[in-house]
Amino acid sequence: MFRSINPAAPGLYWFRSDGSGEAQRLTDGKQRETPYSFSPDGKRLAFHQPGNGDSFDIFTAPVESDPARGAAGVRLGKAGLFLGTPFQVLYTAFSPDGRWLAYASNESGTYEIYVRPFPGPGGRWQISTGGGTVPLWSRDGRELLFETLDQRVMAASYSAKSDSFAAGKPRVWTETRLRNIAFCPNYDLAPDGKRLAAVLADDASRQKELTHLTFLLNFFDELRRRAPAGK
Repeated sequence: MFRSINPAAPGLYWFRSDGSGEAQRLTDGKQRETPYSFSPDGKRLAFHQPGNGDSFDIFTAPVESDPARGAAGVRLGKAGLFLGTPFQVLYTAFSPDGRWLAYASNESGTYEIYVRPFPGPGGRWQISTGGGTVPLWSRDGRELLFETLDQRVMAASYSAKSDSFAAGKPRVWTETRLRNIAFCPNYDLAPDGKRLAAVLADDASRQKELTHLTFLLNFFDELRRRAPAGK
């Protein structure tokens, strides 16, 4: 799943992880959609798009099979609004059991991490207190990680029972600073919860400008050449 940055063909697209086949358009691109998280069963996608004026809201849509597009073909069903506010709402993440959605909102004047039950309705719990973005659940269902406004990673233990959610005081998960890459998630957690795959800042005190870029044209053709189908 990805969002096209080609102004001539905007929208959400689906493609196979092995690089085979063509990317499938899922939306018409009339809205500025950004995909963030699949439910654990892979049957629902959480994404944001403009809803209240210029602010981004959280929507979810069912992911359905589409036999007309082959065995791996999919389509998005009708999107439904999960959370609409006058504020910016970003970085939505499903919990491992699919019962909760974490997200970042600037409703307090700065971005903080919140949790709500899915599909709702229900309460709202604030997780961060000094600013936070990019929530990420550990796969064992014990911690919720997030990134601070100075690009460090914090973790809060939590417990959930019925429709109630309780989070502990966030602690520093790592002092290593990540690179700020705007609205794109810049880290992920290994399945064992012990390591991060992350885009790091160049040094501990400041971030340097990126000075070298490598462009690979015809990416999928090159991928098929290096890894032919069936291997």
